[in-house]
Amino acid sequence: MSVFQNAQFELSVAHTATLPPPVGREVAFVGRSNAGKSSAINTLTGQTRLAFVSRTPGRTQLINFFRLRCGAALVDLPGYGYAKVPEAVRRKWQGLLERYLAERANLVGLVLIMDVRHPLKELDVRMMEWFLPTGRPIHVLLTKSDKLSRGQAAAALQAVRRALREMPAGQVSVQLFSSLERSGIEEVERVVAGWLLPETAAPQTDDAAFDGGNAR
Repeated sequence: MSVFQNAQFELSVAHTATLPPPVGREVAFVGRSNAGKSSAINTLTGQTRLAFVSRTPGRTQLINFFRLRCGAALVDLPGYGYAKVPEAVRRKWQGLLERYLAERANLVGLVLIMDVRHPLKELDVRMMEWFLPTGRPIHVLLTKSDKLSRGQAAAALQAVRRALREMPAGQVSVQLFSSLERSGIEEVERVVAGWLLPETAAPQTDDAAFDGGNAR
């Protein structure tokens, strides 16, 4: 059974002071606005409306918690990088993100969402560089791989792999993902299950840290 199956919405919070007690391991999902974060969460959980999907970037302004049957939680963080959001709102989001990611004791890993057509934007790189000193792993989902041909997707994956080799060995992994085609789900499950249920994780080699699965 998938670790994501039967996920249920628990609550939304606008301030770190109202975060739920740190019970159970948590994996955070973060990415630029409109990179496909909510769609990825819905696809992984096998639901269509668990996470709010909007055609308007910048709509997700809260930290949303989705509780899993194993007691762990998926945490949907506000998207970043949408220029039309008012400056005051953007500062509030930034503070909310930074405090949660830096201070949440039961956070075990970060799933970083990037549109495969526009990976490694400045804010994506800054997010990784800021989070890596925590020592927790990052798994990069190159979403919307259905928008590219098989060869283009494979080339994009290899380019990101090369760029990420500058990161600490074994701390960052990357793969292709498509919510539309439901491809890449098993790879995400394997990685995240290893964080949430460490007794199920298989040892990784250096190459496995950059195992992106099969390109389209």
